[in-house]
Amino acid sequence: MKTIGLIGGMTWHSTVDYYRLINEGVQRRLGGASSARCILYSVEFGEFEKLQESGDWDRLTRLMVDAALKVEGAGADLLVICANTMHRTAEAIQAATAVPLIHIADAAAAPIRKAGLKTVGLLGTRYTMEMDFYRRRLEKKHGLMVIVPDEPERTRVHEIIYSELTTGLIKETSRAEYLAIIERLRARGAEGIILGCTEIPLLVKPGDASLPLFDTTALHAAAAVEEAFND
Repeated sequence: MKTIGLIGGMTWHSTVDYYRLINEGVQRRLGGASSARCILYSVEFGEFEKLQESGDWDRLTRLMVDAALKVEGAGADLLVICANTMHRTAEAIQAATAVPLIHIADAAAAPIRKAGLKTVGLLGTRYTMEMDFYRRRLEKKHGLMVIVPDEPERTRVHEIIYSELTTGLIKETSRAEYLAIIERLRARGAEGIILGCTEIPLLVKPGDASLPLFDTTALHAAAAVEEAFND
């Protein structure tokens, strides 16, 4: 079994789920009291949030590359960025390190393609929905058509993530708002929805909506376990 290197804390609430899901996956494979070999570097998300708001992606990239190098230096055989938005730095991290990085968009795309879906809605932070680093990979590498909510819904999706979910606050009214937005994406042609922020599955679960929901936290953790046993 390879050692999984986790860059987490974005936020710690979803990183807890990564740790649990990865260990559950290893235990299912090996049985008994087995657990994952993993190394976790947890960033200070308050600092990251301010840098995101100010648009200082150069500084964020340097911080993420430094974290990745520390994890690699500690003995990780593969890297996992425990967040969707911070995959904006994935190419820089992969260029700076010698071990493979398991990309969260690839983990999300695999079951979508297996299900034969072509058009998916994407929910996430404003950065994930509006910048091209995530959508481009889904479209160019995996041949998917990606649609996102219109304004002001994108703003509302983003606000709920940062004002509620990143602090661990779960509100039924916000769940209802998300489900209404998902319905409008369905009306525009979405065949499934990518929960493209690792905090969103804290609020909306697969089975809550009329469309299949693809939980990127669970899918990414499963892909990391698969790679840990891949010779």
